[in-house]
Amino acid sequence: MKPFLEMISISKTFPGVKALDHVDLHLNSGEVHVLAGENGAGKSTLMKIMTGVLRAGPGGEIRVEGEPVVIKNPVHARSLGISIIYQELAVVNNLTVAENVFLAREPLLPTGLIDRTKMNADTRAVLHELGVEIDPEAMVGTLSIGQRQLIEIARAISYNSKLIIMDEPTASLSHHEASTLLRMSRKLAEQGVGIVFISHKLEEIFEIADRVTVLRDGRTVDTRPVSEMTSDLLVRLMVDRELDQLFGHHTSHATDEVLMSVRNLTEKRVKDEGVFVRDVDFDLHRGEVLGFFGLVGAGRTEVMEMIFGSRPHSGEISINGKPALISSPSDAIEHGLGFVTEDRQSRGLVLGMSVRENFSLTHLSDYCSFDFVNRRKETAACADYIRALGIKTPSPEQKVLNLSGGNQQKVVLAKWAARRPQILIVDEPTRGIDIGAKAEVHTLLGKMAEEGMSIIVVSSDLPEILAISDRVIVLKEGKISGELTRENATQESVMLAATG
Repeated sequence: MKPFLEMISISKTFPGVKALDHVDLHLNSGEVHVLAGENGAGKSTLMKIMTGVLRAGPGGEIRVEGEPVVIKNPVHARSLGISIIYQELAVVNNLTVAENVFLAREPLLPTGLIDRTKMNADTRAVLHELGVEIDPEAMVGTLSIGQRQLIEIARAISYNSKLIIMDEPTASLSHHEASTLLRMSRKLAEQGVGIVFISHKLEEIFEIADRVTVLRDGRTVDTRPVSEMTSDLLVRLMVDRELDQLFGHHTSHATDEVLMSVRNLTEKRVKDEGVFVRDVDFDLHRGEVLGFFGLVGAGRTEVMEMIFGSRPHSGEISINGKPALISSPSDAIEHGLGFVTEDRQSRGLVLGMSVRENFSLTHLSDYCSFDFVNRRKETAACADYIRALGIKTPSPEQKVLNLSGGNQQKVVLAKWAARRPQILIVDEPTRGIDIGAKAEVHTLLGKMAEEGMSIIVVSSDLPEILAISDRVIVLKEGKISGELTRENATQESVMLAATG
């Protein structure tokens, strides 16, 4: 079978780094082809070349249906039948579903006005083809993250795409939504559409893939049918280490000392919408890694935002045995709290600033004397964390905007870890991070706990929660539905508490 798309000996160099080094990738119609590799392996750069966002370096060749092409821009790529769905969704929340699907190419009436009847009907037809029941006239801002992801797929289908690239499409989805998306991807492949699926989740790769290509350090390591792949082999190809070398045995460093006590934490509602968090009680011990788990909409992030002062609340918070009045993030920081947000791009980083500048934002005073910043000291400290976390960047002066999503996440972790708070809240610390980087983050959290810091980990990744937590608190519909010791916390017991 002739491949639909062939990328032959593709290279790309940026100042200070060779992102791709003679990469080969052959994609067939009607197959799900997983592209795997660590953050910084070159996956995003390859996708940008495939969709016309970037031009490849000299010497390589791209063929579509056997014909050599130079993909000039994203519009040209779509005309060739190539579409992409990015991890960061590109929908407009204050437009309808139909307006998003046909954005900038709306059908027109002879009068020049938008033919909304046809646009809604065509959108309904595309959604029906996907087996999705969403009102074309619904405002996208009222839909769940999973539904918005499906709108992106509907838009790609409306272009009559022959190849759809999905970049970490399930990263922000609930288990149910992720299962729906995987089934839909398989259905599209059965209809003859080629799917490039980028994922760091091993179980997902083995569920969805027909073939797997692994990139490492900008080079193609291997391509083979998923039937010839095992978890151990895949990890070894990605990171050049065995799976059991990545995740060491968890050692608890929790003490009997209660560092923070939360009582009757209840959300102050501005208007009646979403989950209502109420009557949350728990203690956090010094050196403890406390996991918070719950299904999407259970109130996990809302609890953390209340503790950190970014969401109005009532109730009592005590730190070191003394009442702590926290009504703003600055209050929380003064009381020794740090917060690694799950929304790294909007709330965790200043994308136009360098790695060094983002790193020192939380503790710039550490490098100041007489109102001057000691750049050498600041850069040296930043370089230490770049090495410790394995952040792939040409230098501390690289703009964060130019890093992969996983490396951006590591910069957020580094800036809070360097501040050395008493209590660090980490919300989805490894979302969008490859398995090798995930192990590095877990090791860092364990090291901070060993040094006496208390860690609250919020994650939708149940194996992660079970692997690193000393104790697990489960939320359901805004209330605590279970509290389990490490010995009693299993996938079954945690999910039972989460679902009731």
